[in-house]
Amino acid sequence: MDQYCILGRIGEGAHGIVFKAKHVETGEIVALKKVALRRLEDGIPNQALREIKALQEIEDSPFVVQLKAVFPHGAGFVLAFEFMLSDLAEVVRHAQRPLAPAQVKSYLQMLLKGVAFCHANNIVHRDLKPANLLISASGQLKIADFGLARVFSPEGNRLYTHQVATRAVGCILGELLNGSPLFPGENDIEQLCCVLRILGTPSPQIWPEITELPDYNKISFKEQAPVPLEEVLSDASPQALDLLGQFLLYPPRQRLAASQALLHQYFFTAPLPAHPSELPIPQRPGGPAPKAHPGPPHVHDFHVDRPLEESLLNPEQIRPFIPEG
Repeated sequence: MDQYCILGRIGEGAHGIVFKAKHVETGEIVALKKVALRRLEDGIPNQALREIKALQEIEDSPFVVQLKAVFPHGAGFVLAFEFMLSDLAEVVRHAQRPLAPAQVKSYLQMLLKGVAFCHANNIVHRDLKPANLLISASGQLKIADFGLARVFSPEGNRLYTHQVATRAVGCILGELLNGSPLFPGENDIEQLCCVLRILGTPSPQIWPEITELPDYNKISFKEQAPVPLEEVLSDASPQALDLLGQFLLYPPRQRLAASQALLHQYFFTAPLPAHPSELPIPQRPGGPAPKAHPGPPHVHDFHVDRPLEESLLNPEQIRPFIPEG
């Protein structure tokens, strides 16, 4: 810790306190997560180990927060991350109205690129929510907090606990379009009721695997028909509703994969996704209202007066998102 100067406290998670700090020699600003061990004989918490392992596996994505160092400290250890100014939850919370369509597309596109990269490296995050989607001062979105992440088998022959729940990409898109959560439950039962109220009551006819779920038939709900998404989000575009509908499906295998979603017409119809520099500047609680970040004009096509390398796509960056065959 002697190599860092603590600048302030950012927040507190399940397994430690997060501080803003500056590297004494380089001057680089980082986020330090201190993880304390309750008892030395207990070893490092599984969640911390999973976070380290997952981030080491996927350290090359511009849409995943970068783990810079891990080192022991007292009766615990410290994770040093790149510093991110805020998170998507703060952006939504401080927005004067629901985000503009171009802004929603930009945030969703960055999220999907991060998720697609994780899945291409056999990492499932399992805790996606706006508070875990960090935002840089330049508007870049990066997935963070891999404490519940697991390596998964593409063959699907590995068992996982059903006690871990995540808001998932479809719910995050719905929240961005709506300006507030689509399913605002305060507990497990209320959460289920909110989902059933919009998506309808699932049945073995539309979801055959439902009968194999561990808690199936332990509780019954009144039969409800699904509500058309255009009635729930009346201001959303047809393309947005189509993409959302392909996310919000009960059978997991029928949901649109992140790599496929990036090719959906939603991202190629006007307005196009905003450049990160055009997104709201994220603010910490108590700060001034967000405003547009100054930056270059929104460029979507080729210009002869720009260097050639700035106008070409990097094949390696888009390769994970191109379907095989």
